[in-house]
Amino acid sequence: MSQLNKLPAFWLLFAFACGAPAAETETPAVRDLRTRTDGVDWPRFLGPTGDSKSPERGILTEWPAQGPRLVWETRLGTSYAMPSIERGRLFMFDRHGDQARLTCLESETGRPLWNVDYPTNYEDHFGYNNGPRCCPVVDGDRVYTYGVEGMLLCRRVSDGREVWRVDTMRQFGVVPNFFGVASAPVVEDELLIVCVGGSPADMQGLSIRELDQVEPNGTAIVAFDKRTGKVKYKLGEDLASYTSPTFATIGDRRWGFAFMRGGLIGFDPRTGEQDFYYPWRARMLESVNASTPVAVGDEVFISETYGPGSSLLRVRPGNFDVVWSDPPRSRQRAMQMHWNTPIHVDGYLYGSSGRHSGSAELRCIDWKTGEVKWRKPRLGRASLLYVDGHFLCLSEDGILRLLQVNPEKYEPIAVTTLNPGDADSPRPRLQYPAWAAPILSHGLLYVRGRERLVCLELIPAR
Repeated sequence: MSQLNKLPAFWLLFAFACGAPAAETETPAVRDLRTRTDGVDWPRFLGPTGDSKSPERGILTEWPAQGPRLVWETRLGTSYAMPSIERGRLFMFDRHGDQARLTCLESETGRPLWNVDYPTNYEDHFGYNNGPRCCPVVDGDRVYTYGVEGMLLCRRVSDGREVWRVDTMRQFGVVPNFFGVASAPVVEDELLIVCVGGSPADMQGLSIRELDQVEPNGTAIVAFDKRTGKVKYKLGEDLASYTSPTFATIGDRRWGFAFMRGGLIGFDPRTGEQDFYYPWRARMLESVNASTPVAVGDEVFISETYGPGSSLLRVRPGNFDVVWSDPPRSRQRAMQMHWNTPIHVDGYLYGSSGRHSGSAELRCIDWKTGEVKWRKPRLGRASLLYVDGHFLCLSEDGILRLLQVNPEKYEPIAVTTLNPGDADSPRPRLQYPAWAAPILSHGLLYVRGRERLVCLELIPAR
């Protein structure tokens, strides 16, 4: 248990109220706990390259009925996101009672190492759960969490001790969005780049039913010094939505893309200079943009599920060209991504299209044209992980499928419901809603449902 939990309650509450960083003298060395040496860590949302693609090889493609070998499993608190993994440590961010908790486990065994809490009072206005939506972000000796109530925290990997914190709701005047804060930050060099979306002081009394009246204050994106929490720059006249920023090297410079509530911002992550703003959202008040942009070459793809659908842009410094967009007056859409992010493989894009479980389809489209190559209904809303020429496809009902990547047809290879959940229960291990995409680190596959995280051996240890 971290020493933070041993401080007197008064001083913890005082530090929380003031936003004061914890005193820090030195950062302990972080020992590597891994025994499986092949493979990669998974330190952030959508993996090391931010596209839900793994470079690992040698996966098992023949599964028994119960699925790949179970390595370990654990019960979770209230949350939606997957963990992050770095140097043999797994970091899980969830809620227990009125506390938001960051837990550190051994990634290969599930053995607890430490946990730390802070108080939260978030209540979801639409009846969804009240836990965190964002996975932790690990960078060297630091781990960052971004709570559903807007608390941004930096802690030490070794023991969870607090380094700094920022209450983004208070500091930037954020009017609560429909489902709280759910945009995972990204470390870019020495910066922690966060979608914040604040508003002027006179907007603070407005409710979520009045979001169409809320104006931005130039803090759509805020870049913090990752070591101190100091603001380095702010940009963008928009409110936050539910996507994570995407970064890519195009030509001789880095680009950042942030799909905000109203549209896509293209910017220079080094300086905070904005290149362009591309409006793209549905007209209905209760719509959100929740699928992270996909960047390939000098092009970037965005998609949403409430109205306009998808668009592909070709970017250049200071501007963009539209390659294609879904026709505004047509009922046909190439892709209508809800919360999951599609995956690009060899000129084709794969993802679960559709707002509702009954109408969602797994689709393959041509990247350059948006032409639908194939569609597979009746999988519910699903999330994908690409590895070794295959997709791991997790449907929201907890069914896990292995698919061959094939732009010509839907090609299933294996399927499992991961039964049973308990020795005395026939229920599947993963219960609805299984909304988070699978992750893979050093041959171990991690999947989660409503209240359980499961670790499976997808690649045998050497």
